[in-house]
Amino acid sequence: MKKTTYIIVFIISMINAYSQKTSLAKGDKKYDQYAYVDAIKTYERIVERGYKSPELLEKLADSYYFKADLPNAAKWYGELYAVNPNLTEEIYHRYAQSLKAIKDYEKADQMMAKFSQLNKEDSRGKLAADQKDYLAIIKKNSGRYIIENLAVNTKYSDFGSSFFGDKIIFASGRTKERIYERICPWTGEGFTNLYMANKSDDGTLSAVELLTNTINSKYNESTAVFTKDGETVYFTRNNFLEKKGQDRDGSVLLKIYRAKLKKGVWTDVTELPFNSDSYSVAHPALSPDEKYLYFASDMPGTLGKSDIFKVAINFNGSFGTPENLGNVINTEGRETFPFVTDDNELYFSSDGHPGLGGLDVFVCKIERGNRFKKVLNVGGTLNSSKDDFGFLINSATKLGYFTSNRDGGAGKDDIYKFREVKKIQYPCDQLLAGKVTDKVSGVALAGSKVSLFNSEYKMLKVVMADKDGKFDFGEVECNSKYYVRTEKEEYITIETPVVIADESGSTFVPLQLEKAIKELKVGDDLAKVLELKPILFDLNKSYIRPDAGLELAKVFDVLQQNPDMKIDIRSHTDSRNSADYNKKLSDRRAKSTMEWLIKNGISKNRLTAKGYGESQLLNKCLDGVKCSEAEHQVNRRSEFIIIKQ
Repeated sequence: MKKTTYIIVFIISMINAYSQKTSLAKGDKKYDQYAYVDAIKTYERIVERGYKSPELLEKLADSYYFKADLPNAAKWYGELYAVNPNLTEEIYHRYAQSLKAIKDYEKADQMMAKFSQLNKEDSRGKLAADQKDYLAIIKKNSGRYIIENLAVNTKYSDFGSSFFGDKIIFASGRTKERIYERICPWTGEGFTNLYMANKSDDGTLSAVELLTNTINSKYNESTAVFTKDGETVYFTRNNFLEKKGQDRDGSVLLKIYRAKLKKGVWTDVTELPFNSDSYSVAHPALSPDEKYLYFASDMPGTLGKSDIFKVAINFNGSFGTPENLGNVINTEGRETFPFVTDDNELYFSSDGHPGLGGLDVFVCKIERGNRFKKVLNVGGTLNSSKDDFGFLINSATKLGYFTSNRDGGAGKDDIYKFREVKKIQYPCDQLLAGKVTDKVSGVALAGSKVSLFNSEYKMLKVVMADKDGKFDFGEVECNSKYYVRTEKEEYITIETPVVIADESGSTFVPLQLEKAIKELKVGDDLAKVLELKPILFDLNKSYIRPDAGLELAKVFDVLQQNPDMKIDIRSHTDSRNSADYNKKLSDRRAKSTMEWLIKNGISKNRLTAKGYGESQLLNKCLDGVKCSEAEHQVNRRSEFIIIKQ
């Protein structure tokens, strides 16, 4: 049997000895049809002959690095660094790791310092992600609001605003507008009623007056919400008269009522059917489509002291069964004062989620299917160390109102107007998945080993591709860089950098592997198999340039390792200049290429050479056709066709 030879066309490899022997055995069976060459050894021999380039040295170094031959990797990374000290961040890291293997710690530290300089942002981002605390998250979203106390506030409690056309409705314990002053026994203030104020374009309130006595009673009313047509209102009330509105312990209970506007008068004031004398239902809010009513309650099924619920509003005005929004929103503490924007954002106040103190305002985006993801503190400036609640915003103008008992106010609770100057930064959710296929055939490579590394090359996860070649790493950090290493027996290991976007979504990475042992047969073009760069000649010249010599050295090595192989050298030009001139120029170049190989030791009887000029153009760029330089370059090529092996 004739001697079997091998060709590995991509050198980043982690093939172990067993897999190499397996590949060799398979290659033996196909000897009569194919020929092979070991690219790693080829490139080493090329370097030893004096043909060096940064790209070639990097391939050699990476090859040994992935084979875990770190001493040799250090050698070639050192060669690379000597000719090109401006390496990429990942090469600095690999070089540093390789230097440690030969106990050159001083230089390894130098390389790690360079790596850190190039990788500061990613490293800090990852560190911050690993050590995030609630204060850091709050700080990130702080300073997004310009707030201002309103002149309509009094020394009493003023709170719970809502939109009503060009008016603002709010609750207040003020007493100066009442004929008979009544004091709430558990607050020491007047009973709260709903008031109406004019709203200017900049959000300033003025001309405060009682809403209407058909809604306001001699006891507490607060927190109203109006339908967009202004004809229906839901509001909170407690009935202290004759101890109604109290539970068995004497605690005051709240209920939600509904009223209709008829001929300018609020009428048909009725309490909602899911109210109870055993628990409170309060602080109503409507969904943008007005199909759901949100509210706070401590009804059965509450997770903590009070939770946010929602209930469907049926077409006929009846209601469905209240639903607890679940543990993404609700905690063992207090969740209250819901508000839903036109952008489907749920704002609420809580002392259960991490905050700055007291009740803080939080937001959570309502996803499809009415799902909730992560709750986010809206940040400092709006939130304080005291109670902050009753958030309300116009999504179009970014003007809104909230209530706080923070220091510096006019009364116990004050209404503040605000302008949102920067959108909140929601937590980013990203998924990373992909598929591994054969680069040539496109066949899915089941069982491929796929490893995930962070930006500092720390291994995070290893998965195996399924029968369809698919793999899934699950959730990854947004705005981060990862490296995906893909391995499979008989294939070249690759490492692919992946940058994850700074927005929610999914990242899909298609990965293509080349066979470590690639087949050669009669008719193949070595230029394509070896992925040669164009064999360049100076303008109107035919002598071999040094950079062309580097590429020809690869062809030379294949011929030297395969003594029976014969090739036909074919040179082509573009259509510029005359056809006769191009034919002669290409012929001289083909023969010059052949002479270079002969001079370096290849027998003349193994080579043929011919110039084809512009007779075999690969595109439309004929005489008279306007083409770009890139299009002309496609036609200027050298081919090395195997005619015998």
